[in-house]
Amino acid sequence: MYTFSNKLRTFSFALIILGLLGVGYGFMTSHKSLEEVKTMLTEEASTHGGSHEAAATHGISKDSHSNTTHEVSEEDAHAEHVQHQIANRPWSALYVAAFFFMMISLGILAFYAIQIASQAGWSPVLFRVMEGMTSYLLPGALIVLGIAAASHYIGHNNIFMWMDPEVTNPESEHYDKLIDGKSSFLNVPWFIIRGLIFIAGWSLYRHFSRKFSIAQDTAEDSSNFKKAFRIAAGFLVFFIYTESMMSWDWIMSVDPHWFSTLFGWYVFASMFVSGITVLSLITIYLKSRNYLEFVNENHLHDVAKFMFAFSIFWTYLWFSQFMLIWYSNIPEEVTYFVTRFSDYKLPFLGMVVMNFVFPILMLMNADYKRIPWFVVMTGLVILVGHYIDIFVMIMPATVGDRWFIGIPEISSILLFAGLFILVVFTALTKAPLLVKGYPFRKESEHFHY
Repeated sequence: MYTFSNKLRTFSFALIILGLLGVGYGFMTSHKSLEEVKTMLTEEASTHGGSHEAAATHGISKDSHSNTTHEVSEEDAHAEHVQHQIANRPWSALYVAAFFFMMISLGILAFYAIQIASQAGWSPVLFRVMEGMTSYLLPGALIVLGIAAASHYIGHNNIFMWMDPEVTNPESEHYDKLIDGKSSFLNVPWFIIRGLIFIAGWSLYRHFSRKFSIAQDTAEDSSNFKKAFRIAAGFLVFFIYTESMMSWDWIMSVDPHWFSTLFGWYVFASMFVSGITVLSLITIYLKSRNYLEFVNENHLHDVAKFMFAFSIFWTYLWFSQFMLIWYSNIPEEVTYFVTRFSDYKLPFLGMVVMNFVFPILMLMNADYKRIPWFVVMTGLVILVGHYIDIFVMIMPATVGDRWFIGIPEISSILLFAGLFILVVFTALTKAPLLVKGYPFRKESEHFHY
């Protein structure tokens, strides 16, 4: 049985406390008066030798939503827009980090189901690590949905502009005909209901698969294995649909004027490779603490192969989505990438290097996949790259060119990293780290090339 060390537990609490303090500081410093924003813009204009233009990706411009003459000046409108962007930043930073750690757990749940449904012979020795990682899914997903709802009910629609009732009110100067046309799907009650359905389905599968896995340890027949196989196959069908819809709801709708038919697969690739990468990191950590003695370098090699393969798959989807939209140059589609190219060029292109070029160079060689410290180094870069991927999906639509990776962003990462460690490693103490009654256990223990 695994024992959660006091040092690691203390470390997780320290991360949570530091994260909460930083997140609180981010919210407290995000409320600026209109005069403060005007002063800031004046200073920026003098510093850059010209006027500072707003990247109106999340705000509602006076011309796009209404022909009504505004009494406020252009300068005041600009300042108000920037004021909203600054207020959006801590909400967005919290949301990005929450989604990132949730998708790690969801990605590994799908990977776990695939292993069972395909009756893989190499991976059963890693099942309990996967099960531990999936324990974060329920609280993590509820937190993501909670932040989204809170940004509407407590905040001022800081993440999803379509939640503002003014944009679907034909009498309002902020009326948006396109968003109003999508309002039968994009409305707050239906958004929350869909989210709860997604979370319930994922969590039910996680609960029963874990239940059958533990029951199989002491079972005299393979009935629990057969049940796990059947529900895994059913879950994967449910997952394919709900993961795509979740990506539309929780990420793509921050840009309600834009859509991509490839987006669900793109988000899936990111969550899948992130989940597998964290699986490798936790496995290596447990090995270093003298656990998982039945896991050998061949298992590590296979996990690293998945990291390598799905990094390429992610790149294929990224390029397919980018190239087709950029080449067709349709205004309502290409705007998504124009914004990211103009205001987020460094993270937008940097994540391609971190998520594709780096894994290709580091994991191409088969021998390198068997070196723990090498896999750890590569894995950390991949995780940073995919955090930036989620960052670039969300931030342009919410904070525009007011982005920066500072206290709100780092604190949010620390908060959810600490919570993830606490939940996952606590779950690992609840059952033996080796599945005992699983039919392919012996094959997995003696797995080699």
